[in-house]
Amino acid sequence: MIEFTFHTQENTSGQAKALLDDIQQGYGFVPNLFAYMAEAPITIKAYLAMNELISKGSFSAAQQQVALLTVSKENGCDFCITAHRAMGKLNKANQETLSAIHNDTEIKDSSDYALAIYTRKVVKQRGFVSDDDINEFIAAGFTKENVLEVVLIVSIKTLSNYINHITRPEANDELLEML
Repeated sequence: MIEFTFHTQENTSGQAKALLDDIQQGYGFVPNLFAYMAEAPITIKAYLAMNELISKGSFSAAQQQVALLTVSKENGCDFCITAHRAMGKLNKANQETLSAIHNDTEIKDSSDYALAIYTRKVVKQRGFVSDDDINEFIAAGFTKENVLEVVLIVSIKTLSNYINHITRPEANDELLEML
């Protein structure tokens, strides 16, 4: 197995250090994902920029976490599953929904169900969703804007999930304590 450097504010410098300092300031800690992403600072910049765009989109913070967790679960990313369960709790997402996504059980909230099912289809079908899939999502109260924003959410999670598959970070204690 190839070992990637676990970058910290103490063992790195330049652009990577500045990014980790900003992350520390924003989160109150440096999620381990970023410690590995610092190997290629442009990946942190991309992740942060996409995250900022998602936060300004049409989904509520809770809905964002439902979709982000769904993608992470579908991609088998343990780090992001933990992170989005924690962030979902912080952002007042329905805890039953988050548990159902995590445990592959029935999602009872109809809106969360529609969002998770559509998001899952986008991931599994690599974007080749049918008109029926889109129409069902819209019939559940979502919009064409939401249809496309799900693709943005899948994009950011593909970036972080795949990096996590390669670097294998452990969940931070800070994230685990939020659960």
